[in-house]
Amino acid sequence: MMATLRHEPNDTLVLLLASAGQIHSRAALRFTTLEEQEAGVKIGSLSTTYSAPYQLLNERYIKVDKSTGDLFTKERIDRETLCPSHQDGDCTFIDTAVVSLNSEIVKLIIVVDDINDNAPIFERNEIPLHIPEDASIGTAFPLDDQAQDKDTGNNGLIHYHLKDSGGFFAIRQDGHELELVVLRELDRETQENHILVLVAVDGGSVPLSATANLSVTVTDVDDNCPEFDTDSPVTAIVPALGIKGSAVAQLKATDKDLGQNAQITFSFSRQISDRAKALFHLDEHTGLISLAVDIQVDSPEEHMLKVLANSPLCPPVQTQVAIYIQPVTSPEPSIRIRFVTEHKNQVIVLQENEPPTVLALLELEDTSAAKGTLSLDEDSMPFSLKPQAGSYLLSTSKPLDFEMCREYNVTLIISDPHGTRLHRREVIKVAVEDVNDNAPKFEQTHYEKDIKENNEPGEFLLKVQATDADSYQFGKVRYRLTNRGPFRIHEETGVISVAESLDREQQETYILTVLAWDGGEPSQEGFATVSIHILDLNDNPPAFSTPHFYFFVSESIPQLSQVGKVTVSDADKGGNGLIVDVRILSENVPFAMDLAQGSLRSTGEVDREKQDRYDLLVVAVDGGSPALSTTVKMTIFIEDVNDNQPQVLLPSSNLSCLTISPATREGSMITKIYAIDEDSGMNSDITYQIIATKPALHSPFQIDQQSGNITLVQHLRGEDYGMHHLFVVVRDGGKPDPLQTTVWINLLVNETLEKCHVNAVPDYLPPRLPPPMPVKDCRCESKAWLIFYCGLCLMVISVCVLLAVVVVFIKCKKRKRKVEKKTVWETGNLCELKPLN
Repeated sequence: MMATLRHEPNDTLVLLLASAGQIHSRAALRFTTLEEQEAGVKIGSLSTTYSAPYQLLNERYIKVDKSTGDLFTKERIDRETLCPSHQDGDCTFIDTAVVSLNSEIVKLIIVVDDINDNAPIFERNEIPLHIPEDASIGTAFPLDDQAQDKDTGNNGLIHYHLKDSGGFFAIRQDGHELELVVLRELDRETQENHILVLVAVDGGSVPLSATANLSVTVTDVDDNCPEFDTDSPVTAIVPALGIKGSAVAQLKATDKDLGQNAQITFSFSRQISDRAKALFHLDEHTGLISLAVDIQVDSPEEHMLKVLANSPLCPPVQTQVAIYIQPVTSPEPSIRIRFVTEHKNQVIVLQENEPPTVLALLELEDTSAAKGTLSLDEDSMPFSLKPQAGSYLLSTSKPLDFEMCREYNVTLIISDPHGTRLHRREVIKVAVEDVNDNAPKFEQTHYEKDIKENNEPGEFLLKVQATDADSYQFGKVRYRLTNRGPFRIHEETGVISVAESLDREQQETYILTVLAWDGGEPSQEGFATVSIHILDLNDNPPAFSTPHFYFFVSESIPQLSQVGKVTVSDADKGGNGLIVDVRILSENVPFAMDLAQGSLRSTGEVDREKQDRYDLLVVAVDGGSPALSTTVKMTIFIEDVNDNQPQVLLPSSNLSCLTISPATREGSMITKIYAIDEDSGMNSDITYQIIATKPALHSPFQIDQQSGNITLVQHLRGEDYGMHHLFVVVRDGGKPDPLQTTVWINLLVNETLEKCHVNAVPDYLPPRLPPPMPVKDCRCESKAWLIFYCGLCLMVISVCVLLAVVVVFIKCKKRKRKVEKKTVWETGNLCELKPLN
């Protein structure tokens, strides 16, 4: 650092100022920064201690703002590069600042703190370690290949653990010591190599890690003893005229250990006979038993040899070998085979299911004076051997079945005529040829499978399997569906899948027939049925019988009466198809749904005069999860009943009065009664009738029943002067009993038209109001004369036509006498045409 400072021009200036005694040195300032920060990061300020101006003599890593004294990093600082040998303790660098107008020199110590920017590193990716297989549990083996981390403090502190140890090993860490500890017994013969993953993790807040393969080789110890192999011979035959050194039997024994621990030596047991020791030799290294001398015997001999396999630190293992020595004899009889049926390479070939069949003619050839006989071994079933003219016929005793046995070994025994001596045995092979006599058979004749509706096309359903006891092409089974519908089956595997999405509401159950056939010609077939049940999903909302219900009810309908039937159903099944709720969404209406009866009922009074129709929304909800619902419109029309009597608007009261001039002309309309009825239709048709007058006789006034117009029907005379009271009944057209009201009409006949006054109406009230008068149809009266004239004209026209017909008929009769005789039809035609001329 100082060498660098000597090359700076500012350093020279400082030395010159120091030698001149113009620079004052102060205590050093200490600042801290983290490594690997970007350039321009503030690490502190000189302004808290010293005044401006500020200057750094060496600005390699940091720089200063000359006016504010703030210190900033100049470049990215790597602590491991700056202080490669300081793994522990502080990593610092020193700079010098000239501050204030007095040019004071201040020593700056910058401490670079570590961050976890370095992961642990192993020197080798694979660490070998050898452990003997007899290492006891808890034995520890030191690991020298430890990871290194360039960081300091907790960032450089490494912890280890194992992966994929299989429970055999564990890591133990004690300070800087690292050991591999055995947790389970090791056996090299079971597993010789263990590949473990050693993981090193540092102690950073965001830890970094590294791995290395720990290859543990289990070394062998002599912990296994020899064992004779299962294929080591237990019998051996020495032919006649055996030659010295000929191999008799090769014994095999193995030791699972390695190297010297696996060496085996062989030896005879002391329990064998002296003759056996003289006849046979055993190689102690290879285990080969051979003839020690030339052998020639006149009678068969049998020797039981006990052989020991020896290994260090193990007790010997013993096996027995039975050796048969054949005597020297004269040539034995032999068999000459003359095949009757098909044969290949001395093997008789016969198709299965053939009836008992002659296979071969056997001739016994003797080369000595001794004669022999031929017979079958007891196990040679189902075959028979019958003598035939000095020879023997080999036949099957019953049909052969390929599926029970594909090949037979027929053992022929050659013995002397008395059966006391066995000459030899000879085997004839009979191969059974398969025919397509078995049909495919399914594992079960009926399959059942459930599947939810709305499935994805191509979804796997189930697999059926049939087997055929025949072989080769005869036993190869293929599948197809006879009524496949929306299903498919793989021809070779028997996998049944769904080709399209199913809908339970269209069809709930499918019965499929699966046909399995083999490869024979002709083929054999087997059948199985598959029942497929479609499980319901809640995919159908409730359905009303109509999208818009219309009902008509009387406004006098009693409460809780049925307005109409509301039919709703759901195509789903079970809870999904159960209608759990039907309700009216509209509020404050005098109606409610009766879910039990499936009807709409009234719950309150209805008044057509207040509201003549109700437009409702009704929702039905099913019991599925999630539930589905449907909303329909419902319109209820309120039909009128005659519940409102007429209301008289004019006159406004019974005390109203009107003055009439005596000069009023006959037929003039005097006044009019205005009345209304809030009902509708015929219930609101109003008629008027005068039922009483005062004075009572010869009232000059009359009222129109339909319009309520009161007219003067006669000329007013002197006796008509004065007050006239008309008692009028106003009725509606209700059936069967109309409603009515009454009103007094007060008319004053007077010369002066001054306003009249009525203080009280007459004390008149009929005991019973008269029934309504029949309403006259004015239109019919006005047309009566027209109808009369029309009828009269029609009658005159009819008489004229009748007279014309009579005249024409008479003329035709006269002309008929003057013309020649003609046919009746021609005469008729002339009579008809004559009047037209």
